[in-house]
Amino acid sequence: MGARRVPFVEFLFEEDVARIQGEAKYLLSSIGVFVENADALKLLEEAGARLDRNLSRVYISEELVESSLAGCPRIIPVFDREGDSSIELTGNNTYFVPGSAALKIYDSESRTGRTPVMGDLVKLGRLTDYLPNIAFQSTAIVPGDVPEAMGDRIRLYVALLNCRKPVVTGTFVKESFAVMKDMLVAVRGSEEALREKPLAIFDCCPSPPLKWSDLTCQSLIDCARSGIPAELVSMPLSGATSPVTLAGSLVQHTAETLSGIVIHQLASPGSPVIYGGSPAFFDMRHGTTPMGAIETMMIDCAYAQIAKSLGLPTHAYMGLSDSGAVDYQGGLESGLGAVLAALAGVNVVSGVGMMEFENCQSLEKLYVDNDICGMAQRLRESVYVDEETLGRDVFREATLDSSFLNTKHTLKWFKKEGYFPSAAIDRSSEPKAPGTSALERAKEEVRRVLETHEPPQLPDAARASLDEIVDRDLASFGKKRWW
Repeated sequence: MGARRVPFVEFLFEEDVARIQGEAKYLLSSIGVFVENADALKLLEEAGARLDRNLSRVYISEELVESSLAGCPRIIPVFDREGDSSIELTGNNTYFVPGSAALKIYDSESRTGRTPVMGDLVKLGRLTDYLPNIAFQSTAIVPGDVPEAMGDRIRLYVALLNCRKPVVTGTFVKESFAVMKDMLVAVRGSEEALREKPLAIFDCCPSPPLKWSDLTCQSLIDCARSGIPAELVSMPLSGATSPVTLAGSLVQHTAETLSGIVIHQLASPGSPVIYGGSPAFFDMRHGTTPMGAIETMMIDCAYAQIAKSLGLPTHAYMGLSDSGAVDYQGGLESGLGAVLAALAGVNVVSGVGMMEFENCQSLEKLYVDNDICGMAQRLRESVYVDEETLGRDVFREATLDSSFLNTKHTLKWFKKEGYFPSAAIDRSSEPKAPGTSALERAKEEVRRVLETHEPPQLPDAARASLDEIVDRDLASFGKKRWW
């Protein structure tokens, strides 16, 4: 029998994990969290949490935290649009997804960011459908040519039409969840089928420090009662909206996430929830939130370790860059983040394709990042050792002509052992034209994919239902479909 020793990275001792959790629970019971949503306040009060209604502040006991954690699923399956392919969020499985809700799209001709339009969202969905190392799609950019109040719904509509992969999304306004759920039901066929085979994950973001808005609480409650996985995205900003120390930021992240789990589980015990985040280590020099900072990645890996100690599926924003261009900085930050995420066993890794502190999405960077993800996954597969891979017999065969190229052993194993990247990554010995870069190669590859790749179409009935939902939504804003 063969064996692999899978590489793994941890930043905390077991006693550190326990101490951070203990501090977080102390915060929740003594300082509490601000909760803006009336339904959430009622759920918490009925469960025995102490409320200061004048301040909308809730004090959550350790016992309530523990009882809420006890019912959380340890495995969350998510399915593609057709309900065939299942992704299991558990253990150290790692899957990559484009970052969500960017306000700009990178224009590779002018090499600047611009306001996205619907057509950009369509292209991004089709490209994501094609890329083999990107397991999820996301509602990745916010189109500027639709009514702002229905931007979240339109993004999901376009995603469902143009990509087969499960989608990471979220709401901008409370009214959107019902419409977006109707879209998911239209594709899956029924509410029961959607509950059995979830198609989407909804991000739910607390506001640092220790605050839950009306919108985010409602999203938590709606997701829980619908059986749609909720992804908690705590965003401490070290030195600005959380303590400057990494340990202090981890305490705050843990407290915010645990309080979200309590609200979620009180709404519907046993509903699927993901322990995630998007922290950053504040750059005091520039007043920026660098996602490519090594300290940001350390916080991500450390809270993933905390989540794993609780047995919960994990998420992090890694594999993205703060650069304003598809360049060396972008490759450095994205590559380091993706590799660390894989070595930490983060289940859902959001951010590939993203630039400029989560503000910009790039088709070309997404194409290059697909290879970064492939290499990170190969790293996790490690070195497989058995009698055949040790190669005793092939040494006898190959040494006769001093070459291993034409052996049966090489033909059998070279694709299993190696990850071979796309044409965006240049490994050839051909003379290089001046100015040729990964961006230029990726631009050509993206153009080729968009000209040749057509994702499978939805069944007519599902497409008609989606169109009807969107037409009704547009009509409420006095608009009609223009595509």
